[in-house]
Parts: sequence; structure tokens; C-alpha cells
Amino acid sequence: MALPLISRAKENRERTAIRAAEGEFTYGDLLRISAQIAACLLGDGGDLQEQRVAFLVPSGFHYVAIQWGIWRAGGIAVPLCTSHPKPELNHVISDSGASIIIAHRHFEDLLRSLAQERGCRFLLTNEMLSDNATPLPDINLERRALIIYTSGTTGKPKGVVTTHQNIQAQVTSLVTAWEWTSADRILHVLPLHHIHGIINILTCALWVGAECHMLPKFAAEEVWNRILAGNLTLFMAVPTIYVKLIAAWEKASPQRQKDLSQACSSIRLMVSGSAALPLKVLNKWQDITGHFLLERYGMTEIGMALSNPLHGQRLAGYVGQPLPGVEVRLVDEQGNLVPEGSQGQIQVKGPGVFGEYWQKPEATAKVFFDGWFCTGDQAVMENGNYRILGRLSVDIIKTGGYKVSALEIEEILRTHPDIKDCAVVGVADEEWGQQICGALILQAGSSLTLKTLRSWAKERLAVYKVPRKILMVEDLPRNAMGKVTKPKVAELFSQT
Repeated sequence: MALPLISRAKENRERTAIRAAEGEFTYGDLLRISAQIAACLLGDGGDLQEQRVAFLVPSGFHYVAIQWGIWRAGGIAVPLCTSHPKPELNHVISDSGASIIIAHRHFEDLLRSLAQERGCRFLLTNEMLSDNATPLPDINLERRALIIYTSGTTGKPKGVVTTHQNIQAQVTSLVTAWEWTSADRILHVLPLHHIHGIINILTCALWVGAECHMLPKFAAEEVWNRILAGNLTLFMAVPTIYVKLIAAWEKASPQRQKDLSQACSSIRLMVSGSAALPLKVLNKWQDITGHFLLERYGMTEIGMALSNPLHGQRLAGYVGQPLPGVEVRLVDEQGNLVPEGSQGQIQVKGPGVFGEYWQKPEATAKVFFDGWFCTGDQAVMENGNYRILGRLSVDIIKTGGYKVSALEIEEILRTHPDIKDCAVVGVADEEWGQQICGALILQAGSSLTLKTLRSWAKERLAVYKVPRKILMVEDLPRNAMGKVTKPKVAELFSQT
């Protein structure tokens, strides 16, 4: 049985699927190339049987073809982040137990050594086109399809496992709610190791036979130029990107500002997600473009759960109501339902909810209660609409659309020879949502600076996890049990 995503693509063979740096490609091209990649992965075998295949490929056609090739061969796709340093890539490859590693030639030196160290089969993207007409296996929708790594309160990122069935449920819910059609054309500027980029944009577009225009990375002027071309119908981004687009618009000449604003009228929907959207940004974007950004709420573990309406009134500061096929409720600390107007933890149930953290049964069990996924996010429902209040854990920081573990960053910082102890917190910031800040206790005689710390940390952490501000302290604020009180740490930065 062919996956529904593949079957639907066969109905759109002649339509354009991807426009990217490599060129323009139809759904037929995508089917043909992904089948060749699947054949290469299979070799003499008939089915990868859920082998994990880690791949590091820039955003573009080859990323999509490889993802589809892995799925068509019966493997589990493990996307790697192009900006991650070697230790973070190694963690994902090691933790997922990947047996095959695929790399774009730009990342060959980085990943070939990791593959050799781990005894993995190593493939370059330009060496994967097989002429063999290998029969591809039938793929049941209940098979595992994807592992995306996300930070949690336990420090190191955990692998969120979703099946083909989970992905289909997540996609069809959004296609219904946001009325995707084959006439849509969306500009893709988000990372492709993150659910926002993989599911909400890429897979939704390909599910309906739409065009996905892919940029290798975000650049404000390039995005505005694409919008100015006037052929886009959808745009989705995180608040940080909207802040940067506003800044670029403000620097433009009056005539260009007018042209850019006018060009936005051809876009039917603009969405913001992955972090809270500041009211100031929402209002400014509406002033510039006429678009009242649609906010929604989701997580790697559940896909999207809540959304403001496509049609009808959208409320600033709210993330709307449950999406089609999704159940949402708020509960107190004892698991009891809370009345409307009272705050509680968001719990979610539905066919899009993941089934497990990869090989972490205890961590999986902790986040489920009577069949409901416990998100760890606090919210209140008012007049039927949900408003997010924040994380239950102060050790989860949401910055630039990414969910980051403060504990993971602290573990790395403590390995620096000049740092005796530290506490990492998120401090409210208009551009980033939260800015990562570190209070440091230094070794005697140290003269560590922010510049040298950031340079050191970028070799060990993804750049968005590196502290943007630091404070040197003699001691960290602690409670009677000696535990660091993170709210008081955050106050130290608000006083500077």
C-alpha cells in the first residue's frame, strides 16, 4: 500500500511541487527522484523496517526527496539541523540509533567522521540516484515515520516519534481549518528539523498539490522581494521573523514601503506560531500589511491543537479554539477540570498526538494522564478561546520559536574552565519572545567576557541556545532547600 501522501502526489504529477535554489520540480520529479533514493537506501533489501536514517541537507528540493525516499523505503526520517555543532548532531545520531547517515556535500567532513566513529553507512546526496527499478515496500500508516528532537526538563533533547498516521492527522486537520488547496503557493523560510517547517508548511503544501517555494535560509530582503513578486498565497513564520521583516520595511524608501505593503494584499493568510506574538508586533504588522496575523498553538508532540479562525474574528493574545479532530481541556494540579476563566494545564488528545519519546518509556509515561498528553503549558479559556499563560517549568525557554532546555545549557556552561556554577533563565524580549541569559559564578581571577563565552559556546550548542546576556554573581539566589530560585535569577537581569 502506497502512503496517501505518495498516492496524492501521483494525482498531481504535472503540477509544480517545489521551487528552490536547485530549480523548479514537479510532483512527478519528486516521485521519480524519491523512488531512486529509496532504491539506493534499500540496496539488496526489501524494507528498511524502521531503521533510523539521519540526514543533514539544506532546505530545498533534495531535502524533500530524501525525506520521501526514507519513508518510501520503510525507514524513519531523523532530520538534523544545519546550524547545529558536532556535539548536538552526535547526540541525535547516537540517541536515535541511526544506522544510515545522509549528508549534503557541504556537510561531508562533519558527518563522515561521525558515521565512521559509529559504524554507520554514509551516503552523499549526489551519490544516491539509483537506476535500479527496485520494488518498494508497502507501508502501513501505523509505522513510525519521523523522529524530531525537542528539549525538555530533563536536559538533553528527546526524540519525539510520530507515525505516518499521526502526520496524516496533523496535516488534514490544518488543511481543513486553513482551507489549503492546490492553488496555494507558500514561501518556506523555516528550519526543517522542526515541526512548524516540516508539517505545517512543507507537508501540508505537498498533501494538497500546492507549490512550496523554499529558501535555504531566512533573509528579510529576499522574503520581501518574494512577496513583492506577487505570486504567494500563504506565509507562515515565528514572531522573531516578523520583527525582522518589520525592521527591513522601516528601513526601506517610502515608495518601496508602499509597494511592499500593497504586495501583501495578494496573500490570503499569514500565520504566526512557535512562540507568543507580542501585541506591538501584531499591531505593527497589521498597520504595514493589513493582515491580522493568525496565531495558533502546538507542540512537536501533538502537532497543532488550537487556532484562531481563518474566517471570523481573531483575538489578540489568544490562540483560538481546538482544531478539527483535536480535543483540548484544562486541568488543575490534581487532574480535575477547571471552570472557564480559571487557569489550568493544557491537555490534548487526538490522532495527531505522538505515541512515545524514542526509547524513553519512563519519560513517555510521565507526560500522559488517562490518555491525555500533558503539555506543561498553562492557559485560561475565556469566551471559548484559549490564552496561553506560560510554561509550568521555568527550565523551558521559548526563544525565536525554539523550545530550549535551560538545564541542557547549564550542563554545557559548567564544563567551561572559568565557570564554577551558573543558572540560565529566559527573560522577556520583544524580538525573541524570551532571551537566554546566564548568571555565572566565576573561578577566582577569571575575566570571562560575553564575547569569549559565546564563541566558546557556539562550538558546543546550537546558536539559538547560546546566552545573549550574562551577569557575574558571587552566589545564586536559593531557597531553604538550596535550590536555585529561577524567578529571582530573572529579576537580576530586569534590574540591569
